[in-house]
Order: sequence, then structure tokens, then C-alpha cells
Amino acid sequence: MPISLTTLLDTKDLGLAVKGTAPVEPVEVQWVAVTELEDPSPFLSGGEVVLTTGIRQRTGAVQRRFVESVHRAGALAIGFGTGLSQARVPGPLLEEANRLGVPVFEVPYDTPFIAIGKLVADALSADHTEHLRDLLSGHQILAQALLSGQGLGGLLRQLGRILGSEVALHRYGSRVFSTGEPPEGTRWHSTPIATGMRDRCTLEVAEPFRQPDLLAYAQSLISVELNNLSRRRARERVVNGQLLADVVAGKLSGQDAVHRLRAAGVDTERRQLTLLVEAVPGQARLLPSLPLPAVFDSAVTAICEDRLALLVADGNSTELAAALGDYLREAGITAKVGAGGAYAEPAGLRWGYYEAKEGLLRGAAVNEPDRLSLASLLMASRDVPLSDLAAEALDPLTDFDRAHDAELVSTLEKYLALNGSVAKVAQALGLHRNTVRYRLSQIADLSGYDPSVTADRVHLYLALNVRRLAG
Repeated sequence: MPISLTTLLDTKDLGLAVKGTAPVEPVEVQWVAVTELEDPSPFLSGGEVVLTTGIRQRTGAVQRRFVESVHRAGALAIGFGTGLSQARVPGPLLEEANRLGVPVFEVPYDTPFIAIGKLVADALSADHTEHLRDLLSGHQILAQALLSGQGLGGLLRQLGRILGSEVALHRYGSRVFSTGEPPEGTRWHSTPIATGMRDRCTLEVAEPFRQPDLLAYAQSLISVELNNLSRRRARERVVNGQLLADVVAGKLSGQDAVHRLRAAGVDTERRQLTLLVEAVPGQARLLPSLPLPAVFDSAVTAICEDRLALLVADGNSTELAAALGDYLREAGITAKVGAGGAYAEPAGLRWGYYEAKEGLLRGAAVNEPDRLSLASLLMASRDVPLSDLAAEALDPLTDFDRAHDAELVSTLEKYLALNGSVAKVAQALGLHRNTVRYRLSQIADLSGYDPSVTADRVHLYLALNVRRLAG
């Protein structure tokens, strides 16, 4: 520790004697300045003890101005050396110091100024050495936390212990790690963490804390570890995505699917909630490495069909979908969240996936599970040649639309959505009713399915939904 003013004045070997009435505080002495200038303030930075013999301070006015300049510069005290130009501390100097609250002490003739300076310098040097030793020790502890496999959590816990404070890490505005909660009203010191992405990652330390110089090193280590985690997360999601795609497509089923999913962290005996995130094209590239808030720490994540899939055991769809939507919005990512139901077994996982995928088609920011959809159920069963059935019914219509700009498919979609009301379709599309009837007859001729017949209408409805889900 640097030597304090009270300790300096109590050092018996120096023989210093306090004069005047200004209180002496135990503040740390930053340096000793020796001067005979009438105004030394331009050469002081504050926190010094100023020593003088008063050789050039012959009048009371000059002595008062000297005290005023020292006080203005923020010096801690004035040491006046007697026995050279003055036999004792001058009265005007002492009076002005008492008025301004500047402590004054007498330095006897037998005590050289250099002895005072050396004592302060040695204390500062010892403090600096101790500080460097502590800093080096902190560097080693933090590096060892990562090298020994403790990970980011271990690194942050060690950092909090060294700083003697609680630390927290925020990313995209959400807290992803915390060592604990400080008392209410605590101020936080924030340090940005660079990760190469615009993710607003911030390290926060509860004030007050020790060793602030250690934060720069911790900042670089956290940045490196976050980038490593990001790359690892992207690799795992690609691998998990291939597995999920095989399960959803029906290429992997039964015990083979159970074993493969268990190896990826999915317990098929528990009900797994499926969440799907679909970002706008310009931001879809963020999904493979996107970190998630702590509430999803137990989730298994994957990239499937350019969407981020989350499988959460026994999850609450309402709470988790809303939390995920809020997080994406805070992150500045424009995306939709589709939630499926929670089901066990690989077949249930396929069903939950298609429920979530169908939810995305509703277009809201957060789409919770809807009533059971026959189209989704059929899509979850790959034993039915749905794509072929959809193509048989719809390809003639899309080909005709492409050739003649006839808008048969959009007319069919509106007709089915409005429960077969020709009048409502005409009003919605701004057409004459006879035009709508003519288009419906074209649909029946080209597809072989008459929208006015219930069985055919169901077939066309399923074909449209299968094509939308498959897309």
C-alpha cells in the first residue's frame, strides 16, 4: 500500500512536527514535490506532499499566495524545512493554511528532504510490485480455469473470486451467466466483450471490486472462449440438424432413432417440446451460432431446413416461445417462432416438428401450438406418398397459372379459406361471381378434383397444406 499522510508524519526517524489546526487525514501520498517557486501549481498533479524551505517567500503576501497555489493544485500537505532561511514556520503561511484546511508540518534541519521522498517512493514501489504480482497471479488463475476444462462458467467464477465481487455476462440483452445477486441498488461496472458479431456482449461487475486492471485480461479471455463456443455450437447444430432431418423424413425410426437421439442429448422417453425459429433471409446466417439465454441451457439445438430447432424436455410452450420471441427481438433478429406440442418417442418428435412448422405459416412473431392438423399428422407419416398426391392435384394448376397468369391456385386458396363462398371470394379478390365460378370449373377440369364436392375439396385442401408444409 502507498504510505498515508498520517503514517508519514508519525515516522519517528524523520522528526516531523504538525503545525497549525488543519486536520490530518489518512490519505495516500502519491508523490513528494520539492519546490522553491512562488507558484508551483503548474507542476503539481494533486495528491502530493509539497516540501519547501521558503527561500523565495520573503513576505507574508508571497507566503499566502504560495499556500493558495498549493491548495488549488490539490496537494495534500506542506512540509516547511526550518533552519535554513526561516527558524520556524512563517505565521502568514500557517494562517493561510489553517484558513484553507491545508495541513502543515515542520521538517527539522537534520532531516533531508530526500529522506521523505525516499520513504514515499519505496512505499509506492512496493505497492506497484505487489500489484504486479497479484495481476500475474490473476492471469494464471484465469488462464488455468480455461485450460483445465472449467469453461466459461469456471472462468467467470474465478474472476468473481479474485475481484471479490459478483460478476454477470449479458449477451443480446439477456443474462447468460451470473455468480450471484448483489444487494439491491448495487451499481454495475460494464465492460464490452468483442466477439466479432454485433451481439452486444457485456461483462458486468458489481461495484466496488478489487484489481480493476485484471478486467482487460479477462475481457480478452472471455472473447476467445465465446468465439470458441460459437464455432462449437455451429458444428453441433449442423450435426444435430442432419439427425433431426432424418427423423422427420422417416429415414431413421425405431430403436435406431432412439439410440441416435439419446447420443445427441434427446431423451425420447420424456416429452420433448419443439420450437422452430425462422429468420428473414438476410439474418438466417446468424442462427447456426446464435447463443441462447440461460432458460434454454438444457435444450438440444439443431439447424434443419435453414431453421433453428430447439428440443426442450418437458417444456412449457407458452412461456418458452414467448421468452424466445422476446430474446430474438432484443437481439435485433427479425424472425418467427413456431411452437409444437410436447411429445415422447421419435414419432412424436416428427409430429411436434410439423406442428411447429405449420405454426410458422401463420406468420405471427410467436405462434403457439394450434389444434391438431390432419395435414401435419399426414406429413409426420412418411408412409403416405403425400408429395405425389399433392403434385397430381396441383401441378396442372401451377403450370396453367405460369403459362396464362390465371391465378387459379390463389383463387382455390381463397375459396377454401372462405368455406366455399363464391360471393365472399369475389368480394375478396375484386372479381365478378361468374369469373370465380369459371375459375373453379377450370380447377376441376385441370386437376380432376371439383372444389364444390366435399371429398374433392378435402383432397385439394390437404394438397395445398402439404405443399406449404413441405416448402
